Amino acid sequence: MHQITGKAFVGLLLALTTAILWGILPIALKILLEVLTANTITAIRFLVAAILVGVWLGLRGKLPALKGLKQPKIAGLMIIAIVGLLLNYIFYLSGLNNLTAETAQTLIQLAPYLMMLGGVIIFKERLLFWQRVGAVLLVVGLLLFFNERLVTLMLDASSETLGVLLVIVAAVTWAAYALAQKQLLVHYTSKQIMYLIYVAGTIAFIPVSDFQPIASLSWLQWSLLLFCCLNTVVAYGAFAEALHHWEASKVSAVLAITPLITILSANIVAWIWPQFVPQQLNLWSWLGAFSVVAGSALTALAPQFAEYRAARRVRKLQRDVL
Repeated sequence: MHQITGKAFVGLLLALTTAILWGILPIALKILLEVLTANTITAIRFLVAAILVGVWLGLRGKLPALKGLKQPKIAGLMIIAIVGLLLNYIFYLSGLNNLTAETAQTLIQLAPYLMMLGGVIIFKERLLFWQRVGAVLLVVGLLLFFNERLVTLMLDASSETLGVLLVIVAAVTWAAYALAQKQLLVHYTSKQIMYLIYVAGTIAFIPVSDFQPIASLSWLQWSLLLFCCLNTVVAYGAFAEALHHWEASKVSAVLAITPLITILSANIVAWIWPQFVPQQLNLWSWLGAFSVVAGSALTALAPQFAEYRAARRVRKLQRDVL
């Protein structure tokens, strides 16, 4: 079993790095979608990630052995992981094309909840009390966030309604990927799994991409494309390293602030670059965003609460015996 180093400050900095990178990502993607298709952006991101991770694994002699995929169970899990993450990328980008970055990032917070529910249904994991409270906070937060547009989203078949549905599907497919990866970690490391997914994604998306607009990209668009390509590798690397130093629940709790970083970043970008228009949020939407963050953090920290309470009971019993 993996033991953390206990370097909490290092773990916090790495988790914050991941949250910032993931918080800024949808803004960069939103701007790029004006000139490139979702398929093209995804193909380029997968290609660059496959090269970088492949070189890293190759230099360390840790490229994944494909003989394990001859076992039907492992092959089936790998197919679920690959299809799940590929669909997540394309559905999220397609949804983002119809939504603001702030809305998409808030809505995608459904993903870890769906993974948690999948663990309860598939693996018979226990759903803790505070995880249930967190789930309620998430649902309430999303309703508050969409307060002005809730009726319109439900009754009118608008582009925003389509965007919301696509991002929800993206959350579902990410949960499927995460649950499959959880089982695959017995046979492969996380980097090996991601490498196979990147290679499969490159092969799948290049034939359906349009690379012609790349020649006419501005320096800003090139910079954003490079940022998006490096973001996945760097953010996931920081995330994995954070888990090496700090408890997973605490890392996840820090990552829960990602929607707030997106909202803040959108307003900063709009101040620097007036062509970018951030979403105007009323008080209820702000309360909803904070509720979503609180729900995500509470769900992540629930196991810590349970362990703390159990430890207190043990110490109390020990004192009573003495």
